[in-house]
Amino acid sequence: MAKKRQLKLGAALHGVGGNISGWRHPEAKADASVNFAHYKQQAQKAEAGKFDFVFIADGLYINEKSLPHFLNRFEPLTVLSGLAAVTSHIGVVGTLSTSYSEPFTVARQFASLDHISRGRAGWNVVTSPLEASARNFSKKEHPDHPKRYRIATEYLEVTRGLWDSWEDDAFVRDKESGVFFDPEKLHRLNHEGEFFSVQGPLNIARSKQGHPVVFQAGSSEDGKSLAAKGADAVFTHYESLEQGKQFYADVKSRAEAQGRSRAEIVILPGIGPIIGATAEEAEAKYAQLANLVDIDRALNYLGRYYEHHDFSQYPLDEPFPDLGELGQNSFRSTTDRIKRNAAQKGLTLRQVALEETTPRPIFIGTPEHVADLIQQWFEEGAADGFIIGNAVPNGLDEFVEQVVPLLQQRGLFREEYERDTLRGHLGIPVPQNRYTRQREEITG
Repeated sequence: MAKKRQLKLGAALHGVGGNISGWRHPEAKADASVNFAHYKQQAQKAEAGKFDFVFIADGLYINEKSLPHFLNRFEPLTVLSGLAAVTSHIGVVGTLSTSYSEPFTVARQFASLDHISRGRAGWNVVTSPLEASARNFSKKEHPDHPKRYRIATEYLEVTRGLWDSWEDDAFVRDKESGVFFDPEKLHRLNHEGEFFSVQGPLNIARSKQGHPVVFQAGSSEDGKSLAAKGADAVFTHYESLEQGKQFYADVKSRAEAQGRSRAEIVILPGIGPIIGATAEEAEAKYAQLANLVDIDRALNYLGRYYEHHDFSQYPLDEPFPDLGELGQNSFRSTTDRIKRNAAQKGLTLRQVALEETTPRPIFIGTPEHVADLIQQWFEEGAADGFIIGNAVPNGLDEFVEQVVPLLQQRGLFREEYERDTLRGHLGIPVPQNRYTRQREEITG
């Protein structure tokens, strides 16, 4: 009998959070973004809740208007290596840009994290949306949106090739014969492409799960195409159940068109639940957070999406300004959504800025109500699981303690870990080494 489909859950460890004034909350740790004890507590709480993984996002450019969390935060692979040492089952996933790094270095970094964690590593592949990032990497210009995704596609191809440099049984380590490795099971990649020239081999063996799990974040057409071709899992964001169903069906269909099974790619929208003993208590928590933000900070927050555009030059209570093509080369799916919503709803700049800074979450209310929504989205084909963010300082703790038990009682989520790798948690197969497969095909 086939096992019942189970939810996947990740926890976004986001320091002082994504709200520009969230650090001012009475219950917030103002130094959370560089407080390893805080990250450790959050990761261990998520593991106690049997989550599939923890996730740490990243960015490469800041200015004085950036979110407090962005101004002073850990580099993902560094802190994830620390978290891997203080956890035993939960996956460790981090963001790293394909626009401002080299495939050989990144393949080595994530392979190392995969060995340190004994098969629990994942890489969130991003292309870096902010144009000013180029100034921090000795580049004269930021690649345009389509070019960034062409780079990412080739980059992923190279990285996966490097992860196959050694076949699984290449390291013999026979002390008596003096044979450390089988040279026939060591392979150079010899890649020559549009953007990269990489010989290889990689100087670290394949890990327990073959390759680290590849995540992709981005909901543009280019992003969906990249995900369908090369990602194991997709981070995304929806504004409604119907939008979620459309995105889910679209990406799954694109994956099938690439010769993949629908089960091989996991769709995970991000949510920031706010939970209260009553609906009124949850709404009060939301209001407390929203009231921490003033309009000047809201305009700064909004500007980041549009290449740090200065929105203070426009009247606050007139219709959202016509920005033309601004935002097309940054957070495209987000900037398009903001423009579209503002036009359709006739919103003013003030309304847009405040709404974007502290959007009212869909998943708000009692634990039962939040569990009901999660079950509905899961069962109606909008998600395979969710990334749980801390909308309020104790949000993850409350979710683990109050919502997870309900999901377990309903048979939607595991009560104990059943596998010991991130691929095992997510139900994603271990990729066979390409050279081993070729040998087996030749020998029949």
